[in-house]
Amino acid sequence: MSLRVLFISRAYPPIVGGIENQNAALSVWLKEHAKVTTLANRFGKKFLPIFLPYALCRALFMARSFDAVLLGDGVLSVVGWAVKIFFPKKAVLSVIHGLDITYPLFLYQALWVRVFIPKLDALIAVGNETIAVGENHGIAKEKFEFVPNGIDPEQHYNPNFTHNDLEGIIGDVRKDQTVILTAGRLAHRKGVAWFIRNVLPSLSKEIIYVVAGDGSDRDAIRSAVEETKTFERVKLLGYVSDRARDILMNTCDLFVQPNIPVPGDVEGFGITPIEAASCGIPVIVSRLEGLKDAFTDNKNGIFAEPEDANDWKEKIERMLSDKSARKAFGERARHYTAEHYNWKTISACYAGIIKKTVAQTTGERELHL
Repeated sequence: MSLRVLFISRAYPPIVGGIENQNAALSVWLKEHAKVTTLANRFGKKFLPIFLPYALCRALFMARSFDAVLLGDGVLSVVGWAVKIFFPKKAVLSVIHGLDITYPLFLYQALWVRVFIPKLDALIAVGNETIAVGENHGIAKEKFEFVPNGIDPEQHYNPNFTHNDLEGIIGDVRKDQTVILTAGRLAHRKGVAWFIRNVLPSLSKEIIYVVAGDGSDRDAIRSAVEETKTFERVKLLGYVSDRARDILMNTCDLFVQPNIPVPGDVEGFGITPIEAASCGIPVIVSRLEGLKDAFTDNKNGIFAEPEDANDWKEKIERMLSDKSARKAFGERARHYTAEHYNWKTISACYAGIIKKTVAQTTGERELHL
């Protein structure tokens, strides 16, 4: 008997973001192991306010035709809660990110975190830090399974991009200059402003720091540039296209993600630096939260201690000191990342958890995929 899964996602392209891309990829790769029907918000952010009631009504109508309902994030747990009321033996699971548990709104904490999420049969956390946060909020550890985010190893990798392609995005850069990249949503926890204030001024003036992305911390980042007078060394690109992002990740010399601890806002996993590693670019990340699940030190990246400017300076200078060694490390990291985080393997983990949850919920033997 084939496993039948209804996958519901409110965070989905064309909305731009890591969770959106992960949900889209999961909906495709899970079809390798099950019959999947996807109910997704494909209309952008303007449809978000009405997608929740829409998804709830559709799920109640459709659920009886599936073995399991998989939710793309914890906000949708209210949908799963409703499904469990009407179909108590229906397996309902959710992917869980850190903010799904820590979101500070009182009503969300009172209903979603204390009622809706715990009612689900299984929670697939993208990082062990998320599981720890869930326990601290009263959710049973037994509810959780850890599965890292996945990537398509060949989606972003393109060794044919050139220095001219890079200059087409960031402007003139001498070939003897070094380009360090950070990309993704500019939340305060990403530590970009901290890095500009505390690390960049101590590095060689031949280093260009490129920041690709947008977010709530953009003004703080601009202020950091003004305070350190690093206007000529920092290039704030804002949002960039997928192609431009791929060019940056294939042509820069080093990728950094200098996360800092922010109460109530944890890094669930860190998919963007994993994508950078899949392009053969050396990556240095903070030894913090979900980044510790995404990286193995000296395998697919290098850890630096969060908010330790001297450690960051030392790790960066060491990586940049030997071009051939840096290139060899990047190539090893690319192969390690492709082996451990490819979607074929990750989607099989999802299917196994769903199958086990169906068996536990129905009291029947596990489905044979």
